[in-house]
Amino acid sequence: MVPGLPLPPEVQLAQRLAGNEQVMRDRALRKLRKYIMTRSQRATGAFNTEEMLKIWKGLFYCLWMQDKPLLQEELGRTIAQLVHAFQTTEAQHLFLRAFWQTMIREWMGIDLLRLDKFYLLMRLVLRESLMTVRTRRWEERKIEQLLELLTTEVLHPDSQAPNGVKSHFLEVFLEELTKVGAAELTADQNLQFIDPFCQIAAHTKDSLVLHKITRCILEAIVEQAPLAIEDLMKEVDTQSEEGEESDGGEESDGSEESSEDEQDLQDTPPKRLHAGSVYRAEPKEYVWDDEENTGPVLQFDYEAIANRLFTLASRQSTPSQNRKRLYRVIQKFRVLAGGTFPDDDVPEKAYKKLLGGRRERKKRKNRLSTLQPQNEQAACSAGGSEAEASTSDMSPGMKRSRREDEKTGQREPPGKKKKPGARAKGAGVQQSARKRKQPLQSEK
Repeated sequence: MVPGLPLPPEVQLAQRLAGNEQVMRDRALRKLRKYIMTRSQRATGAFNTEEMLKIWKGLFYCLWMQDKPLLQEELGRTIAQLVHAFQTTEAQHLFLRAFWQTMIREWMGIDLLRLDKFYLLMRLVLRESLMTVRTRRWEERKIEQLLELLTTEVLHPDSQAPNGVKSHFLEVFLEELTKVGAAELTADQNLQFIDPFCQIAAHTKDSLVLHKITRCILEAIVEQAPLAIEDLMKEVDTQSEEGEESDGGEESDGSEESSEDEQDLQDTPPKRLHAGSVYRAEPKEYVWDDEENTGPVLQFDYEAIANRLFTLASRQSTPSQNRKRLYRVIQKFRVLAGGTFPDDDVPEKAYKKLLGGRRERKKRKNRLSTLQPQNEQAACSAGGSEAEASTSDMSPGMKRSRREDEKTGQREPPGKKKKPGARAKGAGVQQSARKRKQPLQSEK
């Protein structure tokens, strides 16, 4: 930088965003939004990668300096919504690409106390990224561009993304997609959203990425299938109620025609509805929704997913471990396509099994507690009783070997093992010696 020349606006804003005072940071954030809107409206002078990385470095440390969880969430939402200030899709993608590059570069320097706020920032930025596609009515080309950006920066083999970034991205992707587009997306569009992950799962050599894709995306769809069926049934019920209301509002002259229409609807087979699912709850846990919390869920065509996965897994270039893992998932999707859904009693059975194991441990503890006083009495007894207690403490294998030695007459070589009866004989000798000394002491 030449001395005396003013700093570029991006550098000035980045320095103020990383300032110590919150008032300065808030003012710089508002100025940055106005600056983005003004510059992106120009025909020339668009942002480049270097300028966007400088802006994101200031935004990164702006969140770094923010304390208190509620203020952190509000700031993260404000930062994520900056993507809507750009007027073109190219500028938005440049902004998002610079974000993931910044997170990958700065991730190893984040301490544990600040990790949660950046997990939240990734979730919010992903949500607003999907909102940019929603504002363009889910155009197929826009979906492809966004998925290409995300998979290239985070999941590509050449990417330097740490495991923490990969894991959290895959854990929250399906959940954020549900929040943004569950009420609008069709089964074909949802298949388009998960298709890049299916391709990565087929050829990746990263075991973490393979596990997260199968568990957090593919198996999550299988596990949450009843939610989608319930949502579809409610939708069918609402449509039928609306149809009945419209039929009831007609005049009595058309009653015969409406009855004929109803008969036709009953005779015609129901339209095939694609089942679907959604990954809800916390990043590392799947939770079934209650009846009160019933919102729209993602719809999927299970047969189409199974066919797509089979096409990818059956290729010769697919590693064997990936093929085995995907074949197990394919079997689950085919079972769902046949109309069989996951058993709801499995968690209860597992819980009963766990309780049964606890009861067995309690019985074992009670048995040991009853044997302890018997062992103490056996230890206090003399001579042969001690020998019997020692034999009772021995394992079955030791008892069997001792019986065989007694039958054959063989004895172990001296110096290696003591005979079981040696302890009893020694105890008997000591007791007899004590008995002899007692009358001598009384005579004195």
